[in-house]
Amino acid sequence: AAGGLERYLDSLRRELRAPDPAVLSVLLALLAVALSLLVWRLLQGRRGGRRAVLLLGLCDAGKTLLFARLLTGRYRDTQTSITDSSAAYRVGSDKGANVTLIDLPGHESLRLQFLERFKAAARALVFVVDSVAFQREVKDVAEFLYQVLVDSTVLKNAPALLIACNKQDVTMAKSAKLIQQQLEKELNTLRVTRSAAPTSLDGPTAGGPAQLGRKGKDFDFSQLPMKVEFVECSARGSKGEDGDADLEALEKWLAKIT
Repeated sequence: AAGGLERYLDSLRRELRAPDPAVLSVLLALLAVALSLLVWRLLQGRRGGRRAVLLLGLCDAGKTLLFARLLTGRYRDTQTSITDSSAAYRVGSDKGANVTLIDLPGHESLRLQFLERFKAAARALVFVVDSVAFQREVKDVAEFLYQVLVDSTVLKNAPALLIACNKQDVTMAKSAKLIQQQLEKELNTLRVTRSAAPTSLDGPTAGGPAQLGRKGKDFDFSQLPMKVEFVECSARGSKGEDGDADLEALEKWLAKIT
């Protein structure tokens, strides 16, 4: 019996030294699957830790009223914000997921410093556009959006981006399609002029603004690392203070990104 056990152990040692190729292939495949799952869990954990949805845009685009409507459904008079406002927003039913809505000031002297404060926590960005004043403000809108899109943290985290074309209750409001076309044109122009601008004597700084879109091609939103969508909405609603807001497309998008 002892001799038989010794022969079995010798055989096992030989198998371990020279494993069956089929067995080795299975083990390597299982190891690859395990590593893939680990990487996926890590990425999901990082994304899951970002629970903020930032409301961005110029002054008077309607961000604060939109913020109030999403949270309470009710109309309220608003004024230009000089600081951020935040609140938990439950997506869908009572058992839906929570995100934190953060309304950021749109004033030129404040908007970038508040973006800097909250951008690392952003799961998604809602860039609110005044569809009525758009033709007059298109250059300013594109300038701010450009600064957001070339930010290194935004590019790295690639939060979902929604361009919310607000004030669609007004007859003169521009459509989401026209706003998209005009923004792509203006962003392309900005990209060309910025890339042609002379650099400082010290050369480009490390970690400076990245190139927008694909070099050698006219810019369009599909070239960005994040998914970009456009919706039409109205925080005021067609009946003003007495009616409901038209935010169905925005609410569906919020449910989707969570």
